Amino acid sequence: MRQDFGGFGRSDGPASGRTTALVGLGVVVALVAFVLLNSYTVIEAGTRGVLKNFGQIIGVLGEGLHLRVPFISNVVIVDVKTQRYESNATAASRDLQIVSTQVVLNYRLDPTTVDTLVREIGLEYERRIVDPAVQEALKAATAQFTAEELITRRPEVSSAIRDVLEARLSVRGILVESVAITEFNFSEEFTRAIEAKQVAEQDALRAQNELRRAQIEAQQQVARAEAEAKARLEVARAEAEALRLQREVISPALLQLRFIERWDGVLPRVMAGGDPGGVLPVFMLPTEELVAPAQPTPAAPARPAPAPTPTPTP
Repeated sequence: MRQDFGGFGRSDGPASGRTTALVGLGVVVALVAFVLLNSYTVIEAGTRGVLKNFGQIIGVLGEGLHLRVPFISNVVIVDVKTQRYESNATAASRDLQIVSTQVVLNYRLDPTTVDTLVREIGLEYERRIVDPAVQEALKAATAQFTAEELITRRPEVSSAIRDVLEARLSVRGILVESVAITEFNFSEEFTRAIEAKQVAEQDALRAQNELRRAQIEAQQQVARAEAEAKARLEVARAEAEALRLQREVISPALLQLRFIERWDGVLPRVMAGGDPGGVLPVFMLPTEELVAPAQPTPAAPARPAPAPTPTPTP
């Protein structure tokens, strides 16, 4: 005898069995999909995967697709590309000036030792390793230079900081690529002293330039004076040489030729006596008499004394 207690214990027949089967199939498919999705991992370019089984590191996965045991292993992704870290530190220089320095560090993780880094330090390596190393390097390098040298010898300061960082970080699998000092900040008193020194150096340089310019101008004036004196001397020598040559080539015939070339055909006239109408022509003297020196007039021969007249005898 079959009893019905308000629907309890009744069976819906074949439709109910199919629904139950579908639900079970769906659960199985979901479990299979979940297992499959957790059976592989993809490592992107520029990263490495640290593989763990029940928390124990068993290897490092490179870029690409990798299979793993679901629910047992997991992968920690570690970035091995170049990373930028910026830090500020305050330290004392060699001359006891307080200097605030801002430095930028470019570094990357060694892909072959990321498992050791994760095992010994974890993923907070910047806070635990990088920042303390940067602080120590800045203080050690700053103490080697004076405040003024920190500015004038910046490449050497950067090199000193890098040396300390490489020594501290390389043992942890952190590779230093570059170190750049982006800013130095000094106390107000030191800044004013530096400005005053620069002004004094600029004034001294300006004075030296003015003195050098004055010396050059004086040298130029001396050179011009010497050149002018040499030029006048050469002109005088040329004129003297020309006069000497003229004296050598002058002759009576040449003088007469020059006189003829310049004569206009009119005889010069002079006033004779006090008579205005008494104009007499002036005749041209022979050239020989113009240029030849005057010859002394020969003395007349002495006349013989007259013979004494004989006195008559009485």
